[in-house]
Formats: sequence, structure tokens, C-alpha cells
Amino acid sequence: MSRLSRANLKARESIFAGGPEIYRGDIQAICPPNLAECVMAMEDCCEEAYEAQQLLRNGTYDLPRMQKVLENQRVFLLVDEGTVKKYKADLADEIEPSINELIEHAEKGLKALEKKESQLQAQVEAGRSRPLRLAVGATAAQKLETRRLQMLTKQRERLEQEVKELESEVEALELKVVNR
Repeated sequence: MSRLSRANLKARESIFAGGPEIYRGDIQAICPPNLAECVMAMEDCCEEAYEAQQLLRNGTYDLPRMQKVLENQRVFLLVDEGTVKKYKADLADEIEPSINELIEHAEKGLKALEKKESQLQAQVEAGRSRPLRLAVGATAAQKLETRRLQMLTKQRERLEQEVKELESEVEALELKVVNR
């Protein structure tokens, strides 16, 4: 309630006719008690309305942001740990045959590459055991054999690299199976 307006109640001139004994027309005029109560009640109402307005503003100043947040509907489904484990087991049962098939395929490819590697290694050893004569008058057959040996050496190195890559893939697949 405003103290300033209550202090001025006695200095106001009344427009209500309450009788000649109450109205004096000077600065010391006295307001009827009913009028003073009405003014105080109106001031209380104004203050309450102002406080309600402030409270409403403080509560709704972020309404546009809240509307945007509430527009986005997301549904969260909460499940227990048993359900998660069941679905995880179902997924593992579904994927495991494919993974096993890929592992078998990789192992077959690895065996084939190892066989090729051993054959090439034997050829290299056989080539090393024979002394190569690359003299000035080397025959075309000797030059061809040397070239073939160089190509086989490069092919062996490529196959060794492929074996390493396949081994790393097999290890990665085994890790996936173990982790599930």
C-alpha cells in the first residue's frame, strides 16, 4: 500500500457532502472515514494487480522459447535391463552366423595366400641356389628368367602384405564376436 497517498488523505478536499461539520475547504480538511477506507482499499487492489502483473510477466517472459520446446514432441521409452539383455542376445543370435561365415571365408583366403606364399618362397630359394650369370653375353632366356624372378619377388611381397591385412581383419572380426 502506498504510504505517500495515505499521508495526503487529510490534505485532500472532499467532493462528497457529508455535512457542514466535516467539510471545511481548507488544507486541514478531514475525509470521511468511509472514503478513506475506499481509497486505501483501491490502493491495495492496484498494488495487488501490479504485483500479479509483475509475477505474470516474470513467469511468462520466456513463453516463445517454451512454446518452441513444447512443439518438439519426443517420446522416451524406458525399459528394464532384462529387456535390453534379451534384445542384445537376439541380435547376437541373428548376426553370429554371418560373422562365422565371414571368418571361415577369411580363413580360407588366408590359407590360400599362405600356400601361394610358400610356393613363391620355394621358387625364390630355388632361384637363389642357382648362380645367375648376367654377363655381357647373357642369353635372352637368362634375361627372361631374371625378369620373371623379379616379378615373382614383387608378387610375393604383395601377397605377404595381403596376408597381413587379412590377419588384421580376422582379428577385428574375432574382437567383435568376443565383445558381443
